[in-house]
Amino acid sequence: MTNVDEFQAAAREWLAANAHHGPPDYGAICPPHLVEAGLEWQRRIHAAGFAGIHWPVQHGGRGLTAEHHAAWLSECALAGVPPVFNMVGLVLAGNALLQYGTPAQQEQHLAPTLAGDHVWCQLFSEPGAGSDLGSLTTRAEPDGDHFVVNGQKVWCSGGRYSNWGILMARTAAPEDTASKHDGISFFVFPMHLLGVEVRPLRQMTGDAEFDEVFFTDVRLPADHLLGPLHGGWGVGMSVLTNERGHIGTAVIGLERRLEAMSRLAHGRELHPVQRQRLAALLTTGHAYKAMVQRQGAAAGTAGSLIKLGITEMQFQASMLRGDIAGAHAMLAGPDTFGVLAAPGGRIAGGTSQVQRNIIGERLLGLPREPKA
Repeated sequence: MTNVDEFQAAAREWLAANAHHGPPDYGAICPPHLVEAGLEWQRRIHAAGFAGIHWPVQHGGRGLTAEHHAAWLSECALAGVPPVFNMVGLVLAGNALLQYGTPAQQEQHLAPTLAGDHVWCQLFSEPGAGSDLGSLTTRAEPDGDHFVVNGQKVWCSGGRYSNWGILMARTAAPEDTASKHDGISFFVFPMHLLGVEVRPLRQMTGDAEFDEVFFTDVRLPADHLLGPLHGGWGVGMSVLTNERGHIGTAVIGLERRLEAMSRLAHGRELHPVQRQRLAALLTTGHAYKAMVQRQGAAAGTAGSLIKLGITEMQFQASMLRGDIAGAHAMLAGPDTFGVLAAPGGRIAGGTSQVQRNIIGERLLGLPREPKA
């Protein structure tokens, strides 16, 4: 087995020669206008042996360790390119299939996902079940050798260009289960089935990064169930745990945000109050960088502190950028776009309200929020 240092050096050398072929690092979700470039990049890294680095060899991976994979993530962050095209497929769906998939499901999906032939979206959140996923109401009712799916999902990233999805749906009524988390099942879901409708969601920025998905009497073959019937909550939570990124990439990403923030003052005459606001933001950002480095790879309450803090820091930085731009921020342009896009960070990846609840209950020991 190649040791991690040798592997990282080889990855760095390959990226130096090939990074110009890749799209800019867009984060976890590829925006619609970069799909073709992202797919071409996935095929390129797959051919070079950098897709599924820690997946078993029999499923198309290299059989290396999580440390090798972390080294690849760090080198891609430094090179400014995405480490994978489709995070939902390579991280969420892939890990769910590796842990819970039948041999037939693994053979059908894993190697094609690495090659970019299967592109995945996440069908979890609903209009009334976002951060509180246990309240989902989309139903999958058994009917012979099929499930009949009815309901709606929202904030689906990549729904319009994905051919597969990972779906959480209720297979038993809440009144028939011990808790609302029971009676939920997890499925691999073909997006082409009759009765599936995908609609782009237009944001106030003018973009449509997300979709809503409607299911009307969709007949889903029963062998698409992943994991135990009514046991999808456990499958889903293990999948979302795998969504956490590597510590090195988090630090690199935060450093780049701080560099961009510091450039707000370049070539501009700032008011003393604006200078003070910028200095406070940069100081706060470096404090969060230290917290990220101290947290390490283990997840905990610090993750909620970091998520909440960086979200609020980015929001305030966007507001400051608009303030510095003055009247120009009322015209179409990057300053205005930043102001319009900033509130979305308070929702994405777990709302700020939920992060505050976690901090209050688990770190400060405050009473749990009353349940209606």
